[in-house]
Amino acid sequence: MGGLYGARLAEGGCDVALVDVNREAVERVSRSGLRIEAAGEATAYTVPATTDASTVGVVDVVIVFVKCYDTVEAVRAASPMIGDDTVVLSLQNGWGNAPRIADIVGADRVAIGVSYHSATAVGPGHIQHAGTGKTFLGELDGGVSKRVTRIAGALNNAGMEAEATDQVLRQVWSKLSLNVCTLPTSAVLRFTADQLIADENVRELMREILAEAVAVANARDIPLDFDERWATITDILTRAVGGKASMLQDVENKRRTEIDVISAAVSEMGAEAGIATPYNETMTLLVKTIEDAYFADE
Repeated sequence: MGGLYGARLAEGGCDVALVDVNREAVERVSRSGLRIEAAGEATAYTVPATTDASTVGVVDVVIVFVKCYDTVEAVRAASPMIGDDTVVLSLQNGWGNAPRIADIVGADRVAIGVSYHSATAVGPGHIQHAGTGKTFLGELDGGVSKRVTRIAGALNNAGMEAEATDQVLRQVWSKLSLNVCTLPTSAVLRFTADQLIADENVRELMREILAEAVAVANARDIPLDFDERWATITDILTRAVGGKASMLQDVENKRRTEIDVISAAVSEMGAEAGIATPYNETMTLLVKTIEDAYFADE
């Protein structure tokens, strides 16, 4: 996702640098460009890439796309790029990344958002842009400012449809509700998107998971509607024939998942609000059990 956004922003005229710990990927991008496949066509984008953030200098915006468990280390490594007026924008999945970033750089520098694009790393410096969608962003307190409006404008100029919104917290929770329904169920059952929606037992499971997420959101004064969310989720799954959720891909490749900022986050906030979340708690335990099994074999 970082490569996708970086390439598009560079093409749109922004001064962009990609920063990654994967030396092989950085060397490939530096040598041959970042290759992005979309709609059956492959394009190589020339974008500066480095493993050393100190070579970049202070920037206007740092967009964070790393997995949740790498957030703290990644933002600390990016500190040479962060000045007094730098915005650190998290477009990561789940709930809980922004407070971790704020602890490092200060809440005044943090903005949040969600992306409905989907991208997969096929290999070093090689990305599959699997799906397009809108980007929503706003301030950490839910407001809209000149700086997030400017970032949204840069994304729109780059052909990445974006909106600065005072409903960003609702947008984050809207995507979180999609993720809690689909990511752990796909990872546990090894089901593709269309398989999830085709089975009535799984549909009932996802409805129960969603009901808990909606209840927790509403308790936090975030207006989610169950019927609207369920209609959207079923529509997405129906259209995504053969699509593999990111958490399923993590499990298949025996990688650590982001369950802590998905199902576990909903359960933690439910406990704070006095709302029982047995379905989300169960999905958390199942995914962690799967992780324990393959990590034990290493």
